[in-house]
Amino acid sequence: MTATSTDTAARALPTGHRGLTPRLLVVLALLSALAPFGTDLYLSAFPIMTRELDTTATAVQLSLTAFLVGIAVGQLLFGPLSDRVGRFRPLLIGALVCVAASAVAALAPTVGILIAARFVQGLTGAAGMVIGRAIISDLATGKAAAKAFSLMMIVGGVAPVVAPLVGSLLVSSIGWRGILWVVFGIVGASCVAVALVVRESHTPDRRRAARESTAPAGWGALRSREFLGYTLAFAFAFAVMMAYISASPFVYQVMIGLSAPAYGALFGMNAVGLVAMSAVAAKLAATRPERSLVRVGLLLILAAAVAILVLVVTGAPVALLPIPLFVAVTSLGLVLGNATALALGAVPRAAGTGSAVLGALQFGLAALVSPLVGLGGEHTALPLAIVMTSSAVVAVAAFLVVGRRR
Repeated sequence: MTATSTDTAARALPTGHRGLTPRLLVVLALLSALAPFGTDLYLSAFPIMTRELDTTATAVQLSLTAFLVGIAVGQLLFGPLSDRVGRFRPLLIGALVCVAASAVAALAPTVGILIAARFVQGLTGAAGMVIGRAIISDLATGKAAAKAFSLMMIVGGVAPVVAPLVGSLLVSSIGWRGILWVVFGIVGASCVAVALVVRESHTPDRRRAARESTAPAGWGALRSREFLGYTLAFAFAFAVMMAYISASPFVYQVMIGLSAPAYGALFGMNAVGLVAMSAVAAKLAATRPERSLVRVGLLLILAAAVAILVLVVTGAPVALLPIPLFVAVTSLGLVLGNATALALGAVPRAAGTGSAVLGALQFGLAALVSPLVGLGGEHTALPLAIVMTSSAVVAVAAFLVVGRRR
């Protein structure tokens, strides 16, 4: 990040946060980008990996599955642990082990070792994702937290677009091992940044309270109606995006007939819309209630999903589908950061555990949704429409339940 962009971030952060500096926010954003870089960067190398490792496409695919399972499990491990012992030590240990696992993955002589290394990589890399959210919750509340999470969503929106593009450009020159060494470099840079920038943010009294609690560290947070409602709203809104990402190659290329470059351009345009709306949400968070922004975003997502369902059921021209898809993806910028702030703000004394549940549900639903949108084959968007509409309905319902409770 340049000095100019750092200054912009400094001006963007509102007063009322406690030590959440632009430099720290950049480091936490880098940690949150591990998942998209760890998954998307090497996708284009799968055919080469199959040949060079003398294995099957299914086995190579398992290296991706193992990474995602590791992320889900790791968040449930490191989140509650950070509530009991503090944020910095688990974060640094996780980063160091993740560096070692990344090196083993790049050097793996067999697909079995690759799969095992990728699981450990995801398991320990999850520490940065889950503890990063908890650190923001420790240091900022209300509008400041909402703005910080929205700024992090900008990185989350850019990484899934940049990673496949960079990977496809590099794989022919450096191979799949070179791609995994790039991942190693990103993880190593994150580890150094953690050691230099991050400091303990979880106060001793809160750590003591978590250790002395009769319930497992922080799991009493699950009893909070607000936490559950906002978490479900976040996770099912994210499921809308995962449904779109999983089905987009078939919708754009097979059904509409776009070329690969045209598909990349359209996919990139939607990502730009998400990033732009996340930036707008970060700005609006200073003056507008977080709930209002989430409400508007969820209603736009629901309207777009219903429009997609109507277009598909009525047999309208498939060329119209990119319009509501753009609206749905862009509107997520109003939801994801603000819903995260509201969910973790509901459990301030168990932010690590709350962040763990938030992340595990996010990736669990993502793993469930991805295959569902392809059940009808490559030539129909009906499963996509049904999954997106159903997810949007659940997200809105969860949000409204919290409103009634309040």
